[in-house]
Amino acid sequence: MIGRGASPVPEVCGFAAADFQPERFTGREPPRPLGGPEKPNDSIMDEKLFAHHIAQRRTFAIISHPDAGKTTLTEKLLLYGGAIKLAGAVKAKRGRASAVSDWMEMERERGISITSSVLQFPYRGLSMNLLDTPGHADFSEDTYRTLHAADGAVMLLDCAKGVEAQTKKLFRVCRQRKMPIFTFVNKMDRPGREPFDLVGEVEHVLEIGVYPVTWPIYRGATFRGIVYRGFHKDEPKRVYLFDAGRAGVSSALAGSEVAPVTVTGLDDPSLVRELDDEGYARLREEAALLDEAGDAFDVDRFLAGEVSPMFFGSAMNNFGIEAFLEAFCQRMPPPVARESSKGRIETIGAFSAFIFKIQANMDRAHRDRVAFLRVCSGRFERGMRVHHVRSGKEMRLANPTTFLAQERTLVDEGYAGDVLGVYDPGVFEIGDTLTSGPDFTFEEIPSFSPEFFVRVAMIDPMRRKQLKRGLDQLAQEGTIQQYTPERGGDPILGAVGRLQLEVVKHRLKSEYDVDARMEPMACEFARWITREDGTDVDLLAFDRERVGIPARDVRGRAVVLFAGEWQLNSAKREFPGIKYTETAFGTAVNSSG
Repeated sequence: MIGRGASPVPEVCGFAAADFQPERFTGREPPRPLGGPEKPNDSIMDEKLFAHHIAQRRTFAIISHPDAGKTTLTEKLLLYGGAIKLAGAVKAKRGRASAVSDWMEMERERGISITSSVLQFPYRGLSMNLLDTPGHADFSEDTYRTLHAADGAVMLLDCAKGVEAQTKKLFRVCRQRKMPIFTFVNKMDRPGREPFDLVGEVEHVLEIGVYPVTWPIYRGATFRGIVYRGFHKDEPKRVYLFDAGRAGVSSALAGSEVAPVTVTGLDDPSLVRELDDEGYARLREEAALLDEAGDAFDVDRFLAGEVSPMFFGSAMNNFGIEAFLEAFCQRMPPPVARESSKGRIETIGAFSAFIFKIQANMDRAHRDRVAFLRVCSGRFERGMRVHHVRSGKEMRLANPTTFLAQERTLVDEGYAGDVLGVYDPGVFEIGDTLTSGPDFTFEEIPSFSPEFFVRVAMIDPMRRKQLKRGLDQLAQEGTIQQYTPERGGDPILGAVGRLQLEVVKHRLKSEYDVDARMEPMACEFARWITREDGTDVDLLAFDRERVGIPARDVRGRAVVLFAGEWQLNSAKREFPGIKYTETAFGTAVNSSG
């Protein structure tokens, strides 16, 4: 046997921080400028050192169906990265830490993620930017926005349920963006489906190739460990055996610390004793089958989102996390060029970034607003002046912070791939572009048509100002969509799911001390409208003809709320020459035909 240990930086992985060279682990060369507007801060920093900083960044999100264990996996990545000493359970009991990544009070109460969290921690010489997203379908729009800021994704599956509905939706977003996707099959400590069945389902349902990097090992029906196969057939295989006392036991308390693991080779005779004859024979048979039947790992197809490395483990018990992190650090690509209105923006060049999230009241004592920006190119410096493209104004970005959920750390600099929080005085909107060079805009982040609508009625007329401020801020951060009826009256809220409306009502009370009554409306969807000839739309005409409820969204765009397809068809007959679209981008509208 090779030794036993529980270090947050296990030596069995075979390389240290100094070994991290981007050419070795990403299958690509370090980013090179393709002309860009200027060198980063001119002669302040050597270009090779600049490229080294960017090559250290890893920015990724975790996507899953609700209850697949996403927040638990997030906690364990922080545990193994050394960012926290004890991992909290999502539904914490008395005396046990709650999940670090769920900072909002309602998240802790319900045991779900309601809003995206930004979690940053070092691991083996890399700077990891983990964007923890809500798994619940009611908050999918927040997840979609966050995926715009990620360079890759970890797709989490429940070993008993396989590919579920919300996983399919989020996977399609990643596929559209051609993001590299890692697959982690979770809850292997519980009864589940055969691993080969899960591989087949992912390939068939999601139409993506699968390359198993690790494979589960059993003693009878008990999950005892994994085989680390690596990315090449000739790579030595390692067997990770977990503590027999923890096998078959799903315990959040036992999983709060790094799991002891024994690492050995596939030919170690002691494996027969650990797995019994049947378990060892199964291990050898499945390992040989994978080598003979599986295709070689294709780096280019992986980077294009066409092949997914697959891993097996238990986030609850920390089984398989160590091997996953090793492979993830090897293969997750650093930041690359991004598309813009002026073509591809390389990572080396003038500073540029976009706002993908706004969060109000993270610090309730100061009623602050934090805008989260993704650095796409260049170097960010504390106090630097940048150009806010949408408004055309110059701005100074003071007091930039990095986050471990609600915990903040002031930073002096950042590079392409980093996610930073800056104070928002009320001027930022989701999708805004910031630059220190020539003007351009990054890809717009869309608004989607809600499915549930309510009118917000005042309970206490003396709190009208507080209600307006609360609704405006929550709408600006994307928690809800707010509409102002063209003919006046109470504000209207639109949500993708009912739980969003509960969150708004809870936050209005807890953060703004406002009680509001939400009255359901007989509306099924919204459509943003523009005239084909570019002239102004007479919104009140829809009200006069009683074919929908005309309104304006928070950006002043014309929108009509419809009770069903029949009413939309009536509007099309009544008002020819108007485009009706399900998705709005920025200040312009994207036509869907």
